[in-house]
Amino acid sequence: MRIGYPCVNESLDCTATSTFRLASYSDERVEQAVANNLACLQRILEYNVQHNLRFFRIGSGVVPFGSHPINTFRWQTRFAAEFRAIGDYIKQNDLRVSFHPDQFVVLNSPDAGIVQRSIDELVYQGSILDLMGLDGTAKLQIHAGGVYGDKEAALTRWIATYRQLPDVVKARLVVENDDRLYSLQDCLRLHNAVGVPVLFDNFHHECLNNGEPMPLALRMAAATWHPTLDGPIMIDYSSQAPGERRGKHVASMEEDLFRRFLEDLRGLDADIMLEIKDKEASAHRACMIMQDVGLLVRAAQSVPSGNPAVS
Repeated sequence: MRIGYPCVNESLDCTATSTFRLASYSDERVEQAVANNLACLQRILEYNVQHNLRFFRIGSGVVPFGSHPINTFRWQTRFAAEFRAIGDYIKQNDLRVSFHPDQFVVLNSPDAGIVQRSIDELVYQGSILDLMGLDGTAKLQIHAGGVYGDKEAALTRWIATYRQLPDVVKARLVVENDDRLYSLQDCLRLHNAVGVPVLFDNFHHECLNNGEPMPLALRMAAATWHPTLDGPIMIDYSSQAPGERRGKHVASMEEDLFRRFLEDLRGLDADIMLEIKDKEASAHRACMIMQDVGLLVRAAQSVPSGNPAVS
């Protein structure tokens, strides 16, 4: 198992998603921003290796306006060596990375323009993983989208759009159950139609489900992942913030709840992304708990010489 956190490392003094206003676009600004973002991404990955946090969600803004028509800078060529070096580092250290495109990526929108921009964004983010030389276990994670007054029609549109996607995007795409509109069962319908793996979010399942107990739900989602092509199932983990609106993520991990979740998970190989506000702080605690219960084994055993894991 691997444990990880999304996008931002609060222990470091850099960001891997620095950007600027669209109105001030220039090729020079893009070049400088990408150089800074990739340097910070490398620092984050090195920190993660040092602390045995081997799952990381890369922020969508590594390349400012990466899928926007205004960006004509040939960043793929200019930074080919840097992307490849980061990819080599990821593979050498048994890391797993992913992207979670922003909320504007909606494959089942009735607006053709929104759908095309969504596809463009998936192509852009997938191309970064391609430039890194990573296989299909590095995923692009999206939600099913909106209902627009007719869930059946919305699901049909999602399937139709998926079938139009480039194969390189299909190989990376996974769909996540959400907390209001599309349950695990809805996502399983998409899997049954086109084969897309289902990324399981435990907190969303607690908010919206069809009565499936957590251990069963985990195994239903895990069965949609091909062990070689897709790798172990990716799971988003969080819990309810006390005293807040339903669905608001907790600020810091509640250890008893996480231990209980690991009991539900026992017997499954999974990589867990903590969607918790204090980022790597909770990830450190999760690693210690997983080692205590004997689940954090594969990553610890595969640490290359010269990169000792520290938890």
